[in-house]
Amino acid sequence: MGTSVRLEIRNNMQTANLILGGLEGKRFPVDISVSQSCLEIQSPDGCEKHPLPQEVQLFPSTCRYLQHVSGEGLHVRLKAHVDYKADTTPTVKQILKREEKYTFYCQSCGAVLIQQQQFARVLPLPSENWSSLVEEWCCHPDPFANRRCFPKVNDCFLGDTFFLVNKANLSDPPGETNEMSAVPHPVDANVSKSKENTKVVCKRCKAMLGESVSSDTIKYYFTEVMIQPSCHAYTMISRNQFVESLIVQLLLEFSHQKSTFRFCVQGQNSKHYLLLWLLNADTVLVESTSTGRSNSYFFSGNATSGSSQTLVAQNVARLLYMQCIDKSHTEFVNKWINETGAHSLTFPSSTCLELILLLSLNNAALPHSLRSMNDWQVAYLKM
Repeated sequence: MGTSVRLEIRNNMQTANLILGGLEGKRFPVDISVSQSCLEIQSPDGCEKHPLPQEVQLFPSTCRYLQHVSGEGLHVRLKAHVDYKADTTPTVKQILKREEKYTFYCQSCGAVLIQQQQFARVLPLPSENWSSLVEEWCCHPDPFANRRCFPKVNDCFLGDTFFLVNKANLSDPPGETNEMSAVPHPVDANVSKSKENTKVVCKRCKAMLGESVSSDTIKYYFTEVMIQPSCHAYTMISRNQFVESLIVQLLLEFSHQKSTFRFCVQGQNSKHYLLLWLLNADTVLVESTSTGRSNSYFFSGNATSGSSQTLVAQNVARLLYMQCIDKSHTEFVNKWINETGAHSLTFPSSTCLELILLLSLNNAALPHSLRSMNDWQVAYLKM
């Protein structure tokens, strides 16, 4: 049985926490050597070498707080330096503002929603509390009271977690009759007062994509739509990877723009599902799986046979989360929203449940001592 390696580095502080697991299965004595670029475990069973990624450098002389945790392995703290910058994926807002034609797909099945569209105007919607700010700062009545912002043809209005488009842009691509080009239309052209009857679903896979907010306006959620340049062939990515990447983008965007690190995730029905607390986004995680196994959440499938394993560096965001579906934390949720300035993020209810599952699987893959902090659960999302 091979040794598992987990190296968590705080880039800004240049500190690292190293965990070596699987040592219990080895015959003693076990000699562990830490160099700047490699970890070596020598035992009567053989020698294992774990070369570090080129951008990661350890400082062996700073090893301290050596501790063995039963069931996890050897914990060591030391100094580390990382010269690693991952390629950042552009956000939906950045993509739409480019002067290029894009095609919009249902992320779940790949059905085309909008074909070769280049918007004439891409504008941000006012913040959720803009109306109250107008009342406080203006000496005259609010001229925009009870008036909603709806896009015209070839307009795109951007909200926090959604974008609005005019129904006139949702037309069948000319000359295309195959199934891939089928446009999922709103379930009902006549907008009903019932919230259920305003849902916009994919015609092919029946996934909820958004809502019909007026007779000529559709709201699409970022988490349900894949946007790619029309000149590129469609590429499918896994649902978990898409949701994880987009959630991290949103958390980082709001933390930079609004200096908020506390969030409340709610469904389109205003039901609260999760509380999120972004702790840091400067963490670089280097991790391997035990030989012959693929139980790592981050790098499943990267396990190699033999005594040598290649470790890969990955930028991650470390956050705390708390589920609030069962209403057991109602008082705390209300306090969290009203007193801490938590920012609300609204997604389809099914996506909120997907996010809970994603975080739960992530949490379960962590060493037991790292899974919780006070009453919160810990998770790491890949960037």
